Amino acid sequence: MTDLPLRQIPFADAAGAEKTLDDYGADVVLVVNVASKCGLTPQYEQLEQLQRAYESRGFTVLGFPCNQFFGQEPGSMDQILDFCSTTYGVTFPVNDKVKVNGRSATDLYKALKQTSDADGKAGRVEWNFEKFLVSSDGSVQRFRPKQKPDSPEIVSAIEGALAAAGR
Repeated sequence: MTDLPLRQIPFADAAGAEKTLDDYGADVVLVVNVASKCGLTPQYEQLEQLQRAYESRGFTVLGFPCNQFFGQEPGSMDQILDFCSTTYGVTFPVNDKVKVNGRSATDLYKALKQTSDADGKAGRVEWNFEKFLVSSDGSVQRFRPKQKPDSPEIVSAIEGALAAAGR
């Protein structure tokens, strides 16, 4: 793992270019491991609604396709991007495929997984669509996969993080 601040940890975008959370110009970022063949895939719709509702205030969703959970994201990046835009009208950035668990997990996810959820549990990502809300100061709130993106807890956390960032 790296000693860099969370918002400076590099990862690859969909084209393979190196990026960091700060490169997206948002004060508040919702990092989500996504998959197109999962029972939770309809969460893309709610993620896009959050993107559209809050992007003008300094918020963005960042999707990270992951094929670690029963092969539910098997496609190429072109296939994934096409699916996201044509099926759910996704406008938020979808980055390169990542591993979120195990020794080969990307450094960003190694850092994010140190955050505990509301029940005090840190560690492994449980499934597709686990959400990490990263504030401008690098603090993180973790939400498990079955918690819908438009749940009152997540919306309140986004609004609180934006307010703390003066947005």
